[in-house]
Amino acid sequence: MSKPAATRPPFNSPYRHGFVRLAACVPKITLADPRANTDETLALLRRGHDQSIALMVFPELGLSAYSIDDLIQQDVLLDAVEAGIARLVEASRDLYPAFAVGAPLRFEGRLFNTAVIIHGGRILGVTPKSFLPNYREYYERRWFASGLGVTGRTLRVAGRDVPFGTDLLFRSEGTAPFTFHAEICEDVWTPEPPSTRAALAGAEILLNLSASNIVIGKAEARRLLCASQSMRCQAVYAYSAAGVGESTTDNAWDGQASIFELGELLAESDRFPVDSTMAVVDVDLGRVRQERMRTGSFGDNVAWRQGQGEAPFRVLTFALDAPAVPLVLERTVPRFPFVPDDPTRLAEQCHEAYNIQVQGLAQRLKATGLERLVIGVSGGLDSTQALLVCCKVMDLLGLPRTGILAFTMPGFGTSERTRSNALALMSAFGVEAAELDIRPAAKQMLADLGHPFARGEPVHDVTFENVQAGLRTDYLFRIANQRGGLVVGTGDLSELALGWCTYGVGDHMSHYNPNGSVPKTLIQHLIRFVADTAEFEGAGADVLRDVLDTEISPELVPAAADGRGQATQDFVGPYALQDFNLFHLTRFGMAPSKIAYLAMTAWGDASAGAWPAGLPLEDRRAYSPAEIKTWLALFLRRFFANQFKRSALPNGPKISSGGALSPRGDWRAPSDAGAGAWLAELDVNGPEIAG
Repeated sequence: MSKPAATRPPFNSPYRHGFVRLAACVPKITLADPRANTDETLALLRRGHDQSIALMVFPELGLSAYSIDDLIQQDVLLDAVEAGIARLVEASRDLYPAFAVGAPLRFEGRLFNTAVIIHGGRILGVTPKSFLPNYREYYERRWFASGLGVTGRTLRVAGRDVPFGTDLLFRSEGTAPFTFHAEICEDVWTPEPPSTRAALAGAEILLNLSASNIVIGKAEARRLLCASQSMRCQAVYAYSAAGVGESTTDNAWDGQASIFELGELLAESDRFPVDSTMAVVDVDLGRVRQERMRTGSFGDNVAWRQGQGEAPFRVLTFALDAPAVPLVLERTVPRFPFVPDDPTRLAEQCHEAYNIQVQGLAQRLKATGLERLVIGVSGGLDSTQALLVCCKVMDLLGLPRTGILAFTMPGFGTSERTRSNALALMSAFGVEAAELDIRPAAKQMLADLGHPFARGEPVHDVTFENVQAGLRTDYLFRIANQRGGLVVGTGDLSELALGWCTYGVGDHMSHYNPNGSVPKTLIQHLIRFVADTAEFEGAGADVLRDVLDTEISPELVPAAADGRGQATQDFVGPYALQDFNLFHLTRFGMAPSKIAYLAMTAWGDASAGAWPAGLPLEDRRAYSPAEIKTWLALFLRRFFANQFKRSALPNGPKISSGGALSPRGDWRAPSDAGAGAWLAELDVNGPEIAG
């Protein structure tokens, strides 16, 4: 009789979206007492079962304890360890997680330091430690044999014959699919850890059962080591170090349990725990798989390895189905993927981004042999940031700021506030400033076109808007011709993603655009970063702060009767959400349903989690599932429909690994592809919205 098909997990479960719940565990250890250590291991396993954890890793020699010296070879102890393994196997029949425990095991007259992998009432396999330390406080060669070269073997343990060797991978083939590998402590400290080869063979999760003792500074060394292995192998790396119960004689242990994903620390337990503890997080295997697929050098390394004629891994399968119940995501999802919420990191990244912009524009100006920059200044966020970059470029090159030819060009929708701010900025920064009223020329062009506005009718359509946008850019290019300058673009990454720019001779075009890969959510922090430095203090800083407080608007249509002008985010959606959508679609290739799920996690509760420093209180809000799904659908439609604009972009520096849409950089796509498949996926797999 065939097994019934497993139920697909619900939308609000991380398992539905490619996540797997993982735990790095630190049980309270009792020296040379396998029964007590098995009890502590079982207690943590039951906690893991209650939390729907799929995979748990325990410390090296956790059933016997590591720091027991010659007692490790006593038959009484080794028999008790096997009895403990038998108890764990029996208990695992009723427990959800697969898990790896550390145990000393006998094989062909030798003793091995091993990782025992258990799930669903059976031992899946046993992996021995390859590299045995025999220096400083470690003397493992006194007791253990190395697992190097041990492949294709079978070990009898706890009355069972099980696969044994360093050639084992473990793969779940249920509705929670993942592949993992186990190595032990010193293995990862070597130039070529066993986990490297395992990752190239398909392991997405790399486990390390460790009993590394603690000295000053070693905790950070472990983090660096595990993070780098996670990054190089493009994998998840879970590290479990033995706890304070191991502390005896001349050494101490701290119980550091950490989980890394693609080089990023996701979770870490408190060190020096008195009781058993564990670090738990949902790791994103969809992200890992995407990263490996995108990184050609990873695949090349796989092919090269296969060409060396190495013996393949034995892949041991088991079935682990995702829980068919809702679960809260055990993971922090940043609301602003382009903007760190840690103030120190934010300041560092703003400094880097600003200087990348400056260096890029400075190089282009030097290469042209010109000494003037031409820029339109509206008093909004984007042109303000571009003007700051221009000022820094002139300072860097030893050129006078009067070489910046800055123009404010009021149109039919320009407010007095933005006009005044534009003039104040130009005055405060010492550039050559001018005001060029485009309305007479716009009226003439509209009349030539036979547009109703020229006859006095209040028709404010796309032609009405684009006549103004096109004239502004046309004037800047002709001024650059006349006075020997370089037109500096101001449009940002978010506008390019949404197609919120006038194609060709409009704000789409320039000689060089330093803002082209800077998202709207980051630009405000760049301006705030500059405003808080001494470089632009005084009146200039005050104007910068007023610019930050001004509503984002193209100001192409006259204000309504109530005095309110155009609000960009009424048309294209909140930039906070659209930058979130952009990052996850282009950086990680996520399905729209997964983007919606992550957005609901990040933006569902305004009181939860951290916010970037300086973000106004009114922007610290939540979004409903309906808002998230609606704006995501709009993003997809606009993103696909406007690829033709991104296929003809001026040069500009790439700012972050999170995204750039230049056809010469991160993003290449056909101009004529449609969003239909992505919209259908969101409709079928996304959140169900009443009504």
